[in-house]
Amino acid sequence: MGSTDRLFNRQRTIHEVLGGGLAADVILWRQKNLTVGILLITLAAWVVFEKSGYTLLSLASSVLLLLIVILFLWAKSAAILNRPAPPLPELHLSDEMVNEAASFIRARVNAFLSVSQDIALGRDSRLFFKVAGYLCLISFVGGMTDFLTLAYTSLVIILTIPALYDRCEDCIDKYIILEYRKLQRVYHFVDEKCISKDTKNAMTAGVWEDFLSEFKLKRKRETVVCGTLRK
Repeated sequence: MGSTDRLFNRQRTIHEVLGGGLAADVILWRQKNLTVGILLITLAAWVVFEKSGYTLLSLASSVLLLLIVILFLWAKSAAILNRPAPPLPELHLSDEMVNEAASFIRARVNAFLSVSQDIALGRDSRLFFKVAGYLCLISFVGGMTDFLTLAYTSLVIILTIPALYDRCEDCIDKYIILEYRKLQRVYHFVDEKCISKDTKNAMTAGVWEDFLSEFKLKRKRETVVCGTLRK
């Protein structure tokens, strides 16, 4: 299919549009095991939080407590039975890792603050309306559901819609382009029969009013001139 037969006349495939890396492979189900694992894990998390009454803080505390107790008992029993200790990696952050993370966070925060300043001072009206629209949309959607359900639903949509579009790309593009052309024909028909006609009538009425005004002004001037000559 040529670029003119694709949505927005794009030259790249959907995989290239999504970045072409591991994330694109996961979204398009080219790493099926990883994609299924993400869906199952998120489904399990959603069920745990929604049905069991756990919150994120309570669940994290319970998991960490269980992990610490297991490792503590393992280490003590290993020391008593002359067994090897739990195989834990070295828990240490190097200065280089901390500096890279701090630089990354600082750059992102500064960019966010710069954009926020431009919006607050009215320097970028288009960006202001974009942000306001997105915030209104988020507020509307957030009022209909909770954050966890919204996050899970969004993840399911991200992992299903692009994959379905990638498999049926030709049919979907062809159908949407045909419908778009039909809408264009309807728009041109309405514009030609209604809008253009009303505009032409309005222009004719405006020209006629200008002609009458000019005619009245001319008659008035002639009357004044005639009166002056009679005197």
